[in-house]
Amino acid sequence: MNTNRLKPAIALLLLLVLHAGQAAAQSAIGFVVLHGKGGRPEGLTAPLDASLQQQGMLVISPEMPWSGKRKYDADVAAAETQITEAVRTLRQRGAAKVFLAGHSQGAVFGLHYASKHPLDGLVLIAPGGNVATNFYRQKVSPSVSKARSLVAGGKGNEPGEFEEYEGDKGFWTVRTTAAAYLSWFDPEGAMNQTKSSRALPKTLPVLHVAPTSDYPVLLRAKQDMYDALATPLKRLYEPSSDHRNAPRDAAAEIARWAAEVAGK
Repeated sequence: MNTNRLKPAIALLLLLVLHAGQAAAQSAIGFVVLHGKGGRPEGLTAPLDASLQQQGMLVISPEMPWSGKRKYDADVAAAETQITEAVRTLRQRGAAKVFLAGHSQGAVFGLHYASKHPLDGLVLIAPGGNVATNFYRQKVSPSVSKARSLVAGGKGNEPGEFEEYEGDKGFWTVRTTAAAYLSWFDPEGAMNQTKSSRALPKTLPVLHVAPTSDYPVLLRAKQDMYDALATPLKRLYEPSSDHRNAPRDAAAEIARWAAEVAGK
C-alpha cells in the first residue's frame, strides 16, 4: 500500500471534520437561565441547566442581585449589564441563537430585559414577583416611600434597611442602597410585569410555562399574564407541576421549543 497517496486524503478528511465541528459550534443554541427570588444558580433551575446541556445547548446561569446571597446588592442597570455580558459570551462560544429563560422573579426580570435588549427567544417559567400589583404595593409601600425620599434627598447611595416580601416567607430585611432598592421595587419600574409584557417586540418568540399546581394567585393571573404579552409569537405550556419544580418538569418542552424556534 502506498501510504504517501493516503496522506492527502487523510488531511482532507481531517479538514472536513474540523469544518463540520466549527459549523456545528456556530449553529449552537445558547441559554441564559435566571433563578428565582432568594434562589441561586445551583438551586431550582439547576435541573433545567443540566437538561439543556445534555441536548447540546450552551448554558450560562448567573447569580443575580435578587439571590439569597446578594440581596439586591446592585441595581437594575447592573443586572441588565450582567445578562448582556452572558449573552455576548454565549455568542463568542458559538451560539447562533440565544434564549433567556427565567423562573419566577427571574421570569419577570426576563420580561423587562427582553423589552429593551435583542434576544432570539424568551421563556417565562411560572412568572411571579410583579411589584405593580395592589397586594405587593401594600406590603412594601412604606419601604418604597422611604427609599424614594432618600433618593430625592440626595442620599440614594447610602446603605439602609428596607423590607422585602414573599407570600410563603413573609417579610425580611434587605440591606442595600435606597437607589438600588427603588430600582427593583418602584411599582412603575423594571419589575412592573404588565408594562414589560406590553413593551415586548412583536417579533420575539415567547414560551410561557404555567404549571397546573402553581400558587393560587399566579393561577388566577395566568391568563391575564399570557394575554398581556405583546408578541403574537407566543405559546402557553401547562405542565403537570408546581411552582418550585416547573423548571425541571418543563425542561424537555423548553429544549424542544427552542430547537423549533431556532429552525433545528
